[in-house]
Amino acid sequence: MTLNLADALRASAREYPDKTAIIAGDARLTYAELDGLARRVAAGLAGLGVRRGEHVALLLPNVPQFTVCYYAAQLLGCPVVPLNVLLTKDEIAYHLADSDAVALIAWESLFANAAAARQTVPTCKRLVLAKPDRMDTAAPEGAQSLNALLAGESSVAEAAATMPDDTAVVLYTSGTTGRPKGAELSHFNLHGNAECLATKLMHYGGDTVALAVLPLFHSFGQTVIQNATILTSGTLVFLPRFDAQAAFELMHAHRVTLFAGVPTMYFALLNHTDAARYDLSSLRYCVTGGAPMPVDVLRNFDRRYNVAILEGYGLSETSPAACFNRLDRPRKAGSIGLPLPGVEFKLVDDAGATIDAPLAPGEIWIRGPNVMKGYYKKPEATAESIVDGWFKTGDIAHRDDEGFYFIVDRKKDMIIRGGFNVYPREIEEVLYGHPAVLEAAVIGVPHERHGEEVKAVVVAKTGKAIDVDELAAYCKERLAAYKYPRIVEVRESLPKTATGKILKRELRG
Repeated sequence: MTLNLADALRASAREYPDKTAIIAGDARLTYAELDGLARRVAAGLAGLGVRRGEHVALLLPNVPQFTVCYYAAQLLGCPVVPLNVLLTKDEIAYHLADSDAVALIAWESLFANAAAARQTVPTCKRLVLAKPDRMDTAAPEGAQSLNALLAGESSVAEAAATMPDDTAVVLYTSGTTGRPKGAELSHFNLHGNAECLATKLMHYGGDTVALAVLPLFHSFGQTVIQNATILTSGTLVFLPRFDAQAAFELMHAHRVTLFAGVPTMYFALLNHTDAARYDLSSLRYCVTGGAPMPVDVLRNFDRRYNVAILEGYGLSETSPAACFNRLDRPRKAGSIGLPLPGVEFKLVDDAGATIDAPLAPGEIWIRGPNVMKGYYKKPEATAESIVDGWFKTGDIAHRDDEGFYFIVDRKKDMIIRGGFNVYPREIEEVLYGHPAVLEAAVIGVPHERHGEEVKAVVVAKTGKAIDVDELAAYCKERLAAYKYPRIVEVRESLPKTATGKILKRELRG
């Protein structure tokens, strides 16, 4: 039996041709138009010499062209390599070379870096310029115009007959440690993950209006927003870059029913001075992941907007969703919930033994239909990360007696102070409870006597001031003596990835 991610778009276009698929500013695309554009771009890429199985890289923000090109590549049976729009030219070159991409489609504002990178990667034979003005088909020498492909008359009639285990996307890890690796995700991985979220955990449908603000080059936005919404014939409202006011305006104007964001986005929405002006009563589902959600933020958002935030957990290597709180079960604040249907979790100690005792911490191992095929061209890294079908996450969690999982911390982020294991997440929860703290990150820094010392880096809320001694004392009252931060640094902001995940490696310097 064949399976292709593009089948979902084709099915929605056949059943609801005139339904709005995408809203981007003043522009609208129906499902028939979106499907037609994807088929013309697929034919255009084939005309440029791109063949089935070859990799197509996308350097595009959250614009309709991302979705068009994503499904165009799938129609050809070409795995997509989505690239972070914040990459430098050297980083782009690394990803192009490592992924063996033969074509790169780049947004106009990112084109200079794309062109410079492509010059150093001879295997990337085609460079395509994407512009917002579809009437402009001009392109620099040595490049093609996406608008010219969109305007073409030929189109691909049917999707390539890809098999479920064929690679659909090569998704690069965030690179918070070491060089990024390309996780090979199959059509079965991604289609199944989107279908599970849309039909078993939540109830997406034709009346779903999803705000597409999470970067679509990342697995979270790609699966939870783009793929799941198109699979169920909903509507995507594009926001290329998160801004709290812009998000409020779009959710208000288009009666958005689904918002998915990382914790930093919820922080910004909660603390926006004009929040009361906007009507968000249409919201039915709010989803968070990518980083631990502070309990206070979750509860305050729930209370203000009368919608339960469903916190989940996953990784690029798991398509990404692996564990979620449920609508049909009592939600536990601070918990990532229960494994998805068909997905298995187990906790493992440092010796590789399974931990069965409730509340005992261990590394999460995951097995199921969402687990990647492996890391592209890296068999050693794959063998190290996947053992007998179990993916080793590097995340530490414990499980309560009802089967709910609670993240303790990243294994690599654990601090060892004077022989004691200190988990930054626990300290960060205390810091977020302080009335003046907007954001917080806890790291270990070298210490001559203790090996490592606990350091907190914090950002103050607007109009608030943080006294470092008072904050340290606040933590000391609430934490064991070996846990509270002896060092507190106040900053105006914390370094983050494009998806809003705090980069602790940059804080460590």
